[in-house]
Amino acid sequence: MALPKSFTFSLCFIISVILSSFVANATDVSYDGRAITIDGKRRILNSGSIHYPRSTPQMWPDLIRKSKEGGLDAIETYVFWNAHEPVRREYDFTGNLDLVRFLKTVQDEGLYAVLRIGPYVCAEWNYGGLPVWLHNLPNCQIRTENDVFMNEMKNFTTLIVDMMKKEKLFASQGGPIIIAQIENEYGNVESYYGDAGKAYINWCADFAESLNIGVPWIMCQQPDAPASMINTCNGWYCDKFKPSNPNTPKMWTENWTGWFKSWGGLDPLRTAEDVAFAVARFFQYGGTFQNYYMYHGGTNFGRTAASYITTSYDYDAPLDEYGHLNQPKWGHLKELHEVLKSMEHTLTYGNITTTELGNSISTTVFATNESSSCIFGNANNSVDATITFQGKTHIVPAWSVSILPDCKEEAYNTAKVNTQTTLKVKSVNKAEDEPQSLQWSWRPERIDTELLGKGEVVANLLMEQKEAANDASDYLWYMTSVQISKDDPVLIGNMTLRINETGYILHAYVNGEHVGSQWAKYNVLNYVFEKPIKLVPGVNTISLLSATVGFPNYGGGFEDIKTGIIGPVELVGRNGDETVIKNLSKRKWSYKVGLHGMNDQLFSSASRKWSVEGVPENRTMTWYKTTFKSPLGTEPVVVDLQGLGKGHAWVNGHSIGRYWPSYLAPEDGCSVEACDYRGTYDNNKYHVPRSFLQDDENTLVLFEEFGGNPSYVNFQTIRVGTICANAYENHTLELACQGRSISAIKFASFGNPEGSCGSFKEGTCDSKTALSILQKECVGKEACSLHVSESIFGSTTCGDIVKRLAVEALYDLVISILLRLLTLTIS
Repeated sequence: MALPKSFTFSLCFIISVILSSFVANATDVSYDGRAITIDGKRRILNSGSIHYPRSTPQMWPDLIRKSKEGGLDAIETYVFWNAHEPVRREYDFTGNLDLVRFLKTVQDEGLYAVLRIGPYVCAEWNYGGLPVWLHNLPNCQIRTENDVFMNEMKNFTTLIVDMMKKEKLFASQGGPIIIAQIENEYGNVESYYGDAGKAYINWCADFAESLNIGVPWIMCQQPDAPASMINTCNGWYCDKFKPSNPNTPKMWTENWTGWFKSWGGLDPLRTAEDVAFAVARFFQYGGTFQNYYMYHGGTNFGRTAASYITTSYDYDAPLDEYGHLNQPKWGHLKELHEVLKSMEHTLTYGNITTTELGNSISTTVFATNESSSCIFGNANNSVDATITFQGKTHIVPAWSVSILPDCKEEAYNTAKVNTQTTLKVKSVNKAEDEPQSLQWSWRPERIDTELLGKGEVVANLLMEQKEAANDASDYLWYMTSVQISKDDPVLIGNMTLRINETGYILHAYVNGEHVGSQWAKYNVLNYVFEKPIKLVPGVNTISLLSATVGFPNYGGGFEDIKTGIIGPVELVGRNGDETVIKNLSKRKWSYKVGLHGMNDQLFSSASRKWSVEGVPENRTMTWYKTTFKSPLGTEPVVVDLQGLGKGHAWVNGHSIGRYWPSYLAPEDGCSVEACDYRGTYDNNKYHVPRSFLQDDENTLVLFEEFGGNPSYVNFQTIRVGTICANAYENHTLELACQGRSISAIKFASFGNPEGSCGSFKEGTCDSKTALSILQKECVGKEACSLHVSESIFGSTTCGDIVKRLAVEALYDLVISILLRLLTLTIS
């Protein structure tokens, strides 16, 4: 039957509207040899890594908003395979694993997203993000040309891509994802896998292309990346990096803003000046996309941290672990982003002329028909540079870059920090008098059956821990018994138990008695445990508890590094020059995965049978529980676990991660004078996200493995205490207390002030009015902004030098609250 013409016209019109709407919403993302292009326009893109499982959904909007305010264009994240598929074909995308919700939050802020699917991620994440069950699949070889592994990788990657397509999250569908990544840093380890590695990386590229996502694919650290992939750089400095394919842009996927922490290690820091230097130099030498790894590091909740990586993943990022601005890094980089954005057209379309002047000094001019922009670099780490350009003299401090958007006036120098420095303070929980108010109960971890040698699985060999436990727990019991006759030669003289161990931590028991414990150091995981023991004629039971602290995450063949008790396990008898060794490695061993308390979920508030009598101190294998009130206010919350040894902590059933405050950093590490990455290590404070807390009573549960004293435990909040600034002349100084009011100006001086935050002092030619001006303009306000010049702060006797304004301001919570109440009353 023929349709009426009016109906046909209406139907065509509706289809046309739908199709045009789709096209209008879609974003065309491509690239050329200069830059990523969005809707045909070359772009300067600054991105920052935020890993969704290292924070909470409640934190995401604030983190992403602050990233946008900091001048970012995009948020980059890995996808964590072992978190999403902990058991083969069983998936989890709930809570802080809700990848779709995270990406939609990014989209809601108007930012782009870079999705690094991997699915190997490294990231100081347990086993590099790979599920341990892969290791235990028959005939599976990881990250190489192996059908079993590639089929699993294909299944998970396709799952993620299909999920993104279903939610229309790729830019080609109108979503935020403008770039995707397959594999990760494989070029660093490809030689380990030989020809099979090369074949694997070609398969990865072909597979990625077959997914038809409509945006570019990247491979980081992959010099031999197939033509369909963009090879990118990771590192501290990528200005010298050149893409292997001249038709692809110069991209930097990991600009390390700091570094990760290891148990027993120092706290690595990277200065704001050095990060800015690296970024500016990258753009000077033709870079157009760079990503901060990390922009917010966050927290390794649960058992997600890799081998010997701490629970805190702060990374000295521009946003700290709790989501506060890490000043001056955040502000100094924000100013850099603003200047770079103002030059976007010349940086991406201008003809580039770089002149090397010698002594690591260079000038680069980006010229279009309409305008020119200049970047002057001084990579000499000790000598300032004097550059004369177009008849004007410019001073570029050592190890710095100056940016001149018009090639005439310096708008930014990486060594001149004009943004405030924020010092945080920890405040006690004012909701109650801690730690005295915390009433503790306890119960022992039941180990009686294990001390009797009763396990769940039996084998006539020592099993590798990944194979035996399948990452279900950090803990694995190895148990055996040995019959000793009274005339057995091993009973001669002194006797020891000797064990070759790679499980990081070992607790040894013989006939029910604890004979010793030992643990490895970061990156030195193999050690020999040997302790004196006493055996008796007859049956003797040996029970060994091996504990991992995350699995390795990086390197060629990291997936095959042995963990647990690999042997030999030996009884050694010594009598003078005579030594008798009895090897127990191939005896019948019994195994038990995990601890009773964890299997019984004692960290749940519903668990019973806790005792309040005789709460012990320094007792190994002990569970502790207490209740506490939520700290007042909205500031981030931490729990101070000083006095404890090593273990795991839960708040209201939520794991806040492993703790190990007894593992102290060495005193002979970096000094303030000698190291770029410096600072003593404080690993006592553990982040408790506000979303984990309840308005009324909260429960803290600890499993203490080594033995400690819970009576020192207390909850604190982290807030801004002091803000300082050391701004240069002809720049704008902004002071802000992150939503609170400035209560006092402790110090202010304009001219040539000396010292640093907390120890400023007047110089020799300073103006006398700076303090009163700042007190008038800033006290009682949440933020204030002033142009730094003699016209504002009065004349000095400093002559022609570049003058500075040094300020130290205080923030007081009580005064802030009173000022807010006064404002409300007046209004």
